[in-house]
Amino acid sequence: MPRQDYRIHEYKPPVVPRPAATILLLRDTERGLEVLMTRRSMQASFAPGAFVFPGGALDAADQGDAARGLSRARPSQSHEQQAFTVAAIREAFEELGVLLARRPDGTPAGQGHLDRLSRDRDADFLEQMTEHGLSLAVDDVWWLCHWITDPDLPKRFDARFFVARMPEDQEPVADEGETFEPVWISPGDALKRHEEGSFSMIFPTIRTLRRLAAFEHAQAVLDACASEKPLWVSSPRGGKLRGEVARFSEHEPPYGELELIVPDGRVLHSLDWQHEKPVALLRNVQRLTAPNPGRMTGPGTNTYIVGEPGAGYLVIDPGPDLSIHVQRIAQIVGTELKAILCTHAHPDHSPGAAELKALTGAPIIGAPSGPNFRSEWQFTPDRTLQDGDVIGVPGSTLRVLHTPGHASNHLCFLLEEDGLLFSGDHINNGSTVVIDPPDGNMRDYLIALERLLKLPFDYILPAHGWVLGFAHDAIQQLIAHRLKREAKVMAAVRSTGGGTMDELVKVVYDDVDKIMHPVAKRSLYAHLDKLAQDGMITGSAEGRWEAKG
Repeated sequence: MPRQDYRIHEYKPPVVPRPAATILLLRDTERGLEVLMTRRSMQASFAPGAFVFPGGALDAADQGDAARGLSRARPSQSHEQQAFTVAAIREAFEELGVLLARRPDGTPAGQGHLDRLSRDRDADFLEQMTEHGLSLAVDDVWWLCHWITDPDLPKRFDARFFVARMPEDQEPVADEGETFEPVWISPGDALKRHEEGSFSMIFPTIRTLRRLAAFEHAQAVLDACASEKPLWVSSPRGGKLRGEVARFSEHEPPYGELELIVPDGRVLHSLDWQHEKPVALLRNVQRLTAPNPGRMTGPGTNTYIVGEPGAGYLVIDPGPDLSIHVQRIAQIVGTELKAILCTHAHPDHSPGAAELKALTGAPIIGAPSGPNFRSEWQFTPDRTLQDGDVIGVPGSTLRVLHTPGHASNHLCFLLEEDGLLFSGDHINNGSTVVIDPPDGNMRDYLIALERLLKLPFDYILPAHGWVLGFAHDAIQQLIAHRLKREAKVMAAVRSTGGGTMDELVKVVYDDVDKIMHPVAKRSLYAHLDKLAQDGMITGSAEGRWEAKG
């Protein structure tokens, strides 16, 4: 983890979240899957006026022996899961008058039982279940997901979201105290109305509905939850974007950067891309993004400046031949630049090194371009770095990692004191890396990714895009993505009986905008070349590729 005293912001512990449970009651209609929602009171202390799923805090009684004795549970449901499920069932009854319970013979409790029960919050729910000979249908409820309220908010919940079918002969009735206006609505309609401004919802509700929209019917949702584990776990984080607070889940590109810069979750960091000033990531790491945005460069090429005043600086990837960008780097480092490091020789990464050297006198270091590299981009550093070399300034030590694949001379740099990996183009945030043989090599690329999995770092600082968190998970997903694409390439070769590059790219990259197919062909060739090396296919870039055997 990065050193705490090198963080930009002092850590302030977030509010401890209160355990809670929420339930999504589902039904199937001719219009498709629908979920029951209700509007919270405008006087509510949490999400006033928002449409939500029924739910609330976990009570001590939900976890007690009486609740467990009244619960009809699956053997696979843990005691903790049963307690949260009881809370969800209780909240559905208290807020919307929906009862998920069974009679002694195992048949579902119906409207007649509801009519005999008191919904007064002072009336003990479990005592009423005992009095009327009912048991809680815990086995009809399934764990969907787990949300922990954003760490910057003053009121927080550690909430399990559950799903269950709506009992057939019951009608929801709001308590008219905490909740109002129960409504059946499809996930898609709820999201559309929210975008139109007529259906207020909070972040976890929106994201849950987006996931739910992928299911055609209730049984598909329940089947997806059969593992007794949540389909996802999330504690969102907020940042500033175009002057507004924007929130993101773990799988979204800005999340890692927000976690790195403000680990306590306060909304202090701006995610807007700008090129005039550096962004402080840690006390000893700044990012200055070159003004060269595009399809291949995203918001631009990130230049990283490592070090501190008085200790000296190292610059990683001075960027393209853009004088204004190089001059901005020079203004930041002044007379204290010790070396200019280049991850590789592509024209959006290394050309700025020559002007930066002229302005500062610092040497250019890296690995020379290989024999198959394009002649107009040839790169020869003042000093050649080898795998395992160490270069640093006081307080910041970079270990050199040779990571071929995107380019044969590609290097990554590991900031050992803070567990940061400067990944160049080996790993990017929000886009896959193009592997372009003959200098690029897919087999080398995957081997280098596997090697990175064994090294100690928590964040990846890419040449394009925001900081990546969950670093090793991101690498594993990247490997899985490449292997999945490789399997698709192999399947396409077999199903077509062989094909040319132009024929295969349409099949293999049918999920990619056709305008990107010329670029995709380069990665396609890299996959085909690897499969040929592995003895699976035969062919060449100029001819047809066919499966062997």
